[in-house]
Amino acid sequence: MVAENKNNPELRKLIRRLHRHGRQESVPLWIAAAEHLDGSRHSRRPVNVGHLERVAHPKEILVVPTKLLAAGRLRKPLTVAALAYSPGAREKVLAAGGTVLSLEEMLTKHADAKGVRLIA
Repeated sequence: MVAENKNNPELRKLIRRLHRHGRQESVPLWIAAAEHLDGSRHSRRPVNVGHLERVAHPKEILVVPTKLLAAGRLRKPLTVAALAYSPGAREKVLAAGGTVLSLEEMLTKHADAKGVRLIA
């Protein structure tokens, strides 16, 4: 069963929604994001914006199923959906001309996950 060991009801709901959508629509990205979120909190290492600078192409759409932190520089406009953002990370993505979304918003806007990449 998905997300039964999670104490946060909103997180459980998000995991179920991602997993259900991924199975129903045959979108492996959403299934992978749900499985990542369903794992141990300690295995979900945060991602820094500097990492996004190194691995992403300008104007790329990314899903980060963990917290995005502000360490490093970001000079590329990216669309980023993350479980959570540090205030500095949110500012850096916006300052680079990018967009910040919640995972729920990303699922709604890019349900088919075409052109979306998972960064975990």
